[in-house]
Amino acid sequence: MKLEARHLPNLISMLRILLVVPVVQLLLAGRYAWALGLFVLAGVSDGLDGFLAKRYGWQSRLGSFLDPAADKLLLLSCFIVGGWQGLMPIWLVAAVVLRDLVIVLGASAYYLLLGPYDGQPLISSKINTFLQLFYVFLVLCRQSALPAPAFLIDVVALATLATTLLSGGLYVQIWGRQWLRERGAGGKT
Repeated sequence: MKLEARHLPNLISMLRILLVVPVVQLLLAGRYAWALGLFVLAGVSDGLDGFLAKRYGWQSRLGSFLDPAADKLLLLSCFIVGGWQGLMPIWLVAAVVLRDLVIVLGASAYYLLLGPYDGQPLISSKINTFLQLFYVFLVLCRQSALPAPAFLIDVVALATLATTLLSGGLYVQIWGRQWLRERGAGGKT
């Protein structure tokens, strides 16, 4: 396979996936400033691959899976380690993990019962991903001795919880309605 410029967004997403391991290792070692640096690099790479894909029409089916997978792996890893280390409240970690588990199981069930789901991510899901990224950033800033007011971190934690529950619930509602519609129309069950 010949490497072409149009593959660049996917390569950046794959590199972001590879960054998960050192970020987790740094978090576990208590080297939060370094973890923050790599986390910011991952965030910048997320913006870059999205920009390149949209700007130059380099979107691909593989990229539609790699990009969100890279985001989810990084975020889930940071939330789980952050919760384990007592840096993040367990109720927020549980909500984030449960939402993603429900989405993965729901998408799998949807695929098995109805076929591929070609819908776009919900705006509430995009807002949720942004808030999760911002929350992890703030927590890492605080651990790195950078100014991050506790009040702001608490507000972002609550906003993250709200969008986590909202977006997860909306996916369940949308997929449930679609399943009922297909079932009523004599579709697969």
